[in-house]
Amino acid sequence: MADRSQVRAALGREVATYRESNPRSVELSERAQRVLPGGTTRTTTFFPPFPPFQIRGEGCHIIDVDGNRRVDYLNNYTSLICGHAHPHILKAAQEAAEGGTAFAAPTEYEVRLAEMICERVASVDLVRFTNSGTEATMAALRLARSYTGRSKIGRFEGSYHGTHDYTTTPGAGVPDLISELVVDLPYNDVEGCQKTLEGLGHQLAAVIVEPVLGASGVIPARPEFLRFLRQATTADGSLLIFDEVQTLRLNRGGAEAIYDVRPDLSTFAKIIGGGFPVGAFGGSGEVMEIMNPVSGDISWGGTFNGNPVTAAAGMACLEMLTGQVIAELNELGEYAIAGLNQALADGPVPGQATGMGSLFNLHPTSEPVTDAHAVNRADPDLRRLLHLGLINRGFYLSARGTACLSTPMARAEVDDLIAATADVIGDLGS
Repeated sequence: MADRSQVRAALGREVATYRESNPRSVELSERAQRVLPGGTTRTTTFFPPFPPFQIRGEGCHIIDVDGNRRVDYLNNYTSLICGHAHPHILKAAQEAAEGGTAFAAPTEYEVRLAEMICERVASVDLVRFTNSGTEATMAALRLARSYTGRSKIGRFEGSYHGTHDYTTTPGAGVPDLISELVVDLPYNDVEGCQKTLEGLGHQLAAVIVEPVLGASGVIPARPEFLRFLRQATTADGSLLIFDEVQTLRLNRGGAEAIYDVRPDLSTFAKIIGGGFPVGAFGGSGEVMEIMNPVSGDISWGGTFNGNPVTAAAGMACLEMLTGQVIAELNELGEYAIAGLNQALADGPVPGQATGMGSLFNLHPTSEPVTDAHAVNRADPDLRRLLHLGLINRGFYLSARGTACLSTPMARAEVDDLIAATADVIGDLGS
């Protein structure tokens, strides 16, 4: 096995290669720091020493300002399931834009997209649009508090539901009063959740969960874990919310169809916008009627909610995502996970890939990954080595090793990623 000095030496070589290969991005990073805090407007896309500045996307490839062409395994954090600049999506968006980009009035586009979501997702009778997943989870939690008359929210350790106060506690700028209303639960741990929930009595308005824990490592929920949450929330009178912002890509009906567990509310984003800003939340008619502008209690606006350009692009994207297309993409993803696990098992450092279908994550650890704690204990230098090493070899993943597939990809792109991963860790002995 490689020791820490070998890992750090290899990381130093990859950082040097990265800097040498991206001189224009270095310049733009320095320029950005004069007008953007830290040189970025999205903390999630930043990594040291600097992220590459992109100028173009073509199918499953991205091209940066230095002319580097890479296979995009991040796809704007899973939102570009059909790849970059898909002609069918661009045509739909352009035709909608030519008729007007937004109105202070409804259009048929939002109705048609809503119909598609309700048709696909069994638990959704009614849906409302937002402009991001953050707004969608924020609205769903407020809706749950209104419906139940309770204030506390249960969420899971390592979960990511956006950047509003109820999902970033504790955090700078978040009042202690808000933090006191959020209860952290252990992911994939039925016994641990049961103990915590029993101690709360009937104080929870909702429990919000990602069926596949995303930002903390793409960790699938155990089926019995989600079944327990459904039973526990039903018995308690609280609502179960599925955050399907990323997992809707795994099945026409979302992860709820895979696990056969029906939540009270679900949140969506990413693929339902076809590459444009979008979010949505929906659920049973009884709960969603609270949003009814005539008879409901919650007034919820948004200047660009359901705008025709986003809705048209989203419809075009979902039209292409038939059950067969999704199944083929998931099959390719499982092939990738198996190949990466083999490459990491054969290497001189600990490592594994977790995931489900077209979503997966590389982890520089041999510890079983069933929750965020194991992910956080992994070697940060080895994680950086994998990340920068793959970027230098033409593959773009997140700094945490998060990856996903897009429909333009084929087995060749996956085989190349597997070979590149083996090459990165194989370089440790040099």
